[in-house]
Amino acid sequence: MIKKILPAVIDNNYKGHKIALWFFYLITLATIIRSCIHIFKDDGGAQSIATIPLDSYTDAGAATVIMIFAYWGLSQLMFGIIQLIVAIKYKSLIPLMYLMLLIEWGGRFVISVFKPIETTGQAPGGIGNMIMPAVCLLLFFLSVRMAKPQNYKS
Repeated sequence: MIKKILPAVIDNNYKGHKIALWFFYLITLATIIRSCIHIFKDDGGAQSIATIPLDSYTDAGAATVIMIFAYWGLSQLMFGIIQLIVAIKYKSLIPLMYLMLLIEWGGRFVISVFKPIETTGQAPGGIGNMIMPAVCLLLFFLSVRMAKPQNYKS
């Protein structure tokens, strides 16, 4: 299995299940869109999406949360660009990327248990933290599973 995660040759030859490939495209798109929201939206999505009650914070406190969301968005954008490069040019690394996504989303879940944030509603990220680790684990196993005889190459 390690050879499927870290292949000897890094190329555009994806050998896993087609479903994992298509979901990787969707996750990549969602990562890039989500990152841009955190960077460019006035509140970084903190209140308008994540339902963090910024209006109950001091101006400096709200500005700090918004800045942290923008920084987080930049990190997500960098990861999204790496995912995009893999999706376009280096599909043999998709199993590794699913492992990285599993670690990221699983880590978010664990951190959210130990460091919860006060919100006024259910944030999409909170739901994602519960669902995405299992989804990424399933897609990881599909990505290392050998597909039917044809390979998916572009």
